[in-house]
Order: sequence, then structure tokens, then C-alpha cells
Amino acid sequence: MGAAAAAAAITLALTACGSDAGDTGSDSTASGSAGAGGLKVGIKFDQPGLGLKKGSDYTGFDVDVAKYVAKELGTDAANITWVQAPSAQRETLLSTGQVDMVVATYSITDARKEKVSFAGPYFIAGQDLLVRADDTSITGPDTLAGKKLCSVTGSTSAQKVKDTYPGVQLQEFATYSECLPALANKGVDALTTDDTILAGFASQPEYAGKFKVVGKPFSEEKYGIGLKKGDTATCEKVNAAITKMISDGSWQKAIDANLGPAGYKPGAGNPPTPAACS
Repeated sequence: MGAAAAAAAITLALTACGSDAGDTGSDSTASGSAGAGGLKVGIKFDQPGLGLKKGSDYTGFDVDVAKYVAKELGTDAANITWVQAPSAQRETLLSTGQVDMVVATYSITDARKEKVSFAGPYFIAGQDLLVRADDTSITGPDTLAGKKLCSVTGSTSAQKVKDTYPGVQLQEFATYSECLPALANKGVDALTTDDTILAGFASQPEYAGKFKVVGKPFSEEKYGIGLKKGDTATCEKVNAAITKMISDGSWQKAIDANLGPAGYKPGAGNPPTPAACS
């Protein structure tokens, strides 16, 4: 029995050494994951035209961008693991390694750059308002005083309203898809987020003719691809992929296919030029 125990201990020790040796030099960057044959990509699951999950299908402009970038990094679409990335959880998903990158209408801000690295931008959107089709009282952000406005916890849209329009009764939900029924049933008076997201929702068959976008965009939202903080090597590769997607026409085709049906046209600054990685 003593000899057997000693042999077991030796076996365990050798196994542990083997594990340590296998981990030495492993690449924890997103490009390293791609090289290993797969990528975990965070997207929205509930944003029509941008990131939408129906059954096992994933569609939208962000999805198309992610697929293009993944291919340039060496990963086919079939080897992408799609992970739901709600606005308030994106930084955590990246820092804990639950995803390799986030492509989820992720606006580049100074505050976020303290926690994650960004490639891009790959698109420039603007914050706007969605109201019921028969509402004539709301024509822009300056007419929101006393109104119930819906946005999403952790989004730049919600923060901008808090900072700029303190008279608004802001109601924050977990996802934008939760705001739509509330708006349709008069639980809130308006929904605010990026014009791209609003266009996607307004174009859905179940909401046809029920909503309208009012006013003019009152912000500039630069969509970036979120990466783990300090992953400059992957950032540079992703920027190269974005530049290629724009130059070969794939970027415009993705816009037309996903947002064109809603009559949406990219605003000023599009297509953008990715910024230098830092």
C-alpha cells in the first residue's frame, strides 16, 4: 500500500509538471485565441440590424463586422462563439476573459479606455429619440422635461441624458428590447439610444408604423471593438481588418443589408478611419 501511494504521488507530480509546461508561453491575446482556432465574441442579442439572435442564427451589422475581423485574424465564422454582451457587462466580460473581443455598439469613451483597449472606430453613430408615431409633443431633447425616457443601464446614452437633461424622468432597463413594449404601451414617452439601434427597431414587422425617430442626432458615438486592456498587437490587426473591410466594399454592403431596409444612411464621418492603437 505504501509503494502504491508513493507511485500515485509521483504520477500526480508528473501530471502537474506536464500541465505547467503546456501553459508556458500561451498567448492570452485575442489574436492568439484566433490562431488557436476560435474566438469568443461579445455582441448584443436583441438589437435588430446590429446584433440579433434568433434561434441559432446571429445577424446584424456588428455580427458582419465581427465575422470579417475574425476571418482576417484566422478564424472562420463557424469557429466563433457568440456571447451576449449587455451594456453594463462589457468591461467585465473582457477583463475576466469570458470574451476575446466585444463588437456591440460599443462607444469609445475616455472612461472606458481606462478599463479596456479599443480598435476602430468602425462606425460613427449619433444619439437620437424614438417616440410613438402619434406623439407630437416630443420633437427633440429640449422637449423632454417632465417626460419618461427609457434607456439602458451602463450605456453612454443614459449617462448623457443624466448629465445634460436633468429634468427628464429617466428609466433604465437592462436591454433596449425591454424599452419597446413600455413605449408602445405608454409606460414611457420616448426611447433614447444611437440612431442605428432605433432604425433597427423601427424597421421590425411587429412595430411597423408604431414609432418614429424625431429631431436630429445630438451626439457622436464612435463604435469601437473592445479588447482586453493593453492588447496592442491585436488592436493593430483589427484596425487593419477594419480598413480592409471599408476599402474592399464589404463595409458598405453590410450597412445596406442590415440597416438599408429602414431607410438609414450613415451620417457624417462615415466610413471612419481607425485611430492609432495605444
